[in-house]
Amino acid sequence: MNAPRDLAAGLRAPELAARLRAARTAFAAQPFPDARQRRDRLDRLLRVLDDEGGFVAAVDADFGHRSAHETRLAELYVVATEVRHARRHVERWMRARRVPTPLRLWPGYARIVPQPRGVAGIISPWNYPVQLALAPVAAALAAGNRVLLKPSELTPATSALLAARIAAHFAPDEVAVVEGDASVGEAFSRLAFDHLFFTGSTAIGRRVALAAAEHLVPVTLELGGKSPALFDDDADFARLAPRLAVGKLLNAGQTCIAPDYALVPRDKVDAFVAAVGAAVERLYPPARRAIDYTTIVSEGHHARLRALVEDARARGATIVPLGDGAMGGPDSGRASGGHARHFTPTLIVGVDDSMAVMREEIFGPLLPIEAYDGLDDALRRINARPLPLALYWFGDRRRHLARVLRETRAGGMTVNDTLWHFAHEGLPFGGVGASGYGAYHGEHGFRTFSLDKPVFVQRRVAPSRLLNPPYGATFERMLALLRRLRL
Repeated sequence: MNAPRDLAAGLRAPELAARLRAARTAFAAQPFPDARQRRDRLDRLLRVLDDEGGFVAAVDADFGHRSAHETRLAELYVVATEVRHARRHVERWMRARRVPTPLRLWPGYARIVPQPRGVAGIISPWNYPVQLALAPVAAALAAGNRVLLKPSELTPATSALLAARIAAHFAPDEVAVVEGDASVGEAFSRLAFDHLFFTGSTAIGRRVALAAAEHLVPVTLELGGKSPALFDDDADFARLAPRLAVGKLLNAGQTCIAPDYALVPRDKVDAFVAAVGAAVERLYPPARRAIDYTTIVSEGHHARLRALVEDARARGATIVPLGDGAMGGPDSGRASGGHARHFTPTLIVGVDDSMAVMREEIFGPLLPIEAYDGLDDALRRINARPLPLALYWFGDRRRHLARVLRETRAGGMTVNDTLWHFAHEGLPFGGVGASGYGAYHGEHGFRTFSLDKPVFVQRRVAPSRLLNPPYGATFERMLALLRRLRL
């Protein structure tokens, strides 16, 4: 990244630094909020969500068309659930935890004290502009931190509403929203936060990590990647294809943990294509398509998806538009009454690694189908690629599932469905390798934004003094005893 210049489209670097100083000063005056104060902040974060209609309209405006049902479920409901979960458990999470003390250190004892890190910076993406902004805020507040939030410039209406709603319920030095373009985000990532949390692409994540390293700021990176959906040879397509289609087409595929490609037994590819096509017809009947099916966020992203399809076609793949091809895309016009950026759900059959669609994260309603020959071949293909954010396995053979669990690595996994590991507050959500590092959700989010401070308490009488200098016979006898007892 280059040093930030004049940030005409948002706050200048000195103004950003001033906001950080104000938050840091406020934190210094209250470095360990009690449980009552943390619950109060979480209650106010819940009230930010009270304007359901406003958020639905803002997200719809930013996308061109976003299903109101998807916004209410995948944005507002998910955040509210996360906040309420934190509110119920925060007092327990913040308690000091005793840890066992070895005999050689008796009668002293030890504990771990979760301590707020200070001021957290959060950079959130455009694809779920409410959920992926406020869920990390909830974790940071539960942990007792102050927060600066930089939402995406690609969803300006939602970012503006977030800024207004948060300003109505929080002091500027408590939680504040920083609006602006990519140059503002660049300057934001260079601030000396006590923790920086980024959700977005792997390419930008690398740049954020490098910027944060300037001040040795610890970073959580929630990235993406090509998440495989592996169908075993006994998978019931009729039962499981709708579950795959829901995970793929939620938000028109603009989801970091959407299945990015399907691995299917070579002799069952045709049956799989038919099953997924039938599932899409049922999920998005003609009368509901323009209402329930979300558009692509920008013309640039729409053009990128068209280019992926054309590249695959040119390299020999078979392109199969679904839903009778009436939702818009490279092979059809837009749906009647729909939006120009609707993109038809499209299967791409006969893919190989020469195609861009198998090298890049798709972030749209395209599903490449890769044929495989036996489980060994499927696992080899998965493991030859960068580590994914999610992995999905479909089938009934427990022995095959055990192999997939043992022999693959991914940020998370759902079996015989998609996405649901993300929705479980008791499970950590995060990536591995190129799909990111660090995790959040529930208590794991609290731990991410806390410093586990180790504390050892020595008693008035401490036998450890027998190991003190000046060294002599007493020291030798004590060391020999410790070695003999293996303490």
